[in-house]
Amino acid sequence: MNKEKLDQVVRLHQQWIAGAANGNRANLNNAVLRGANLSRADLRFANFRRANLRYADLRYADLRDVDLRDTDLRGANLCGADLRGANLCGADLRGTDLRNVDLRNVNLIYANLSNVNLSNVDLSGADLCVANLSNADLNNADLSGTDLRNVDLRYVDLRSADLSGTRLA
Repeated sequence: MNKEKLDQVVRLHQQWIAGAANGNRANLNNAVLRGANLSRADLRFANFRRANLRYADLRYADLRDVDLRDTDLRGANLCGADLRGANLCGADLRGTDLRNVDLRNVNLIYANLSNVNLSNVDLSGADLCVANLSNADLNNADLSGTDLRNVDLRYVDLRSADLSGTRLA
């Protein structure tokens, strides 16, 4: 998708969020947005299912309740983004920068988070069943109340992580 078309979709989405009659919810299902700059964008409730967001700049974006199922986010920068309640089931996040991201109550079932920096991340209440967290950095992460059943935790850094109420088996 070219920059002009993406800007138009984002603009109409902003209008939809504001309740304007001429606004439309962003439907970027299967969109190729490789390297797109969406930093600081308000994309709450947008549909990015199966989109290619490799190397996209999503720093400080508002991605609450966004549908990111089966999305390719490899190498994307999500530093400081708000992903509360987002659906990332089956998403590929390998090598993604998730430092200081709000991931409370997200669905990360079957997600690939190998080699991801999740230091200082709030994952409280998240569902990570069958996710791949191998070699991830979860130093000082809040994992309270998360579901970690059948998660690949090989070589994970859990120093100073809050594991209270975490479901492991």
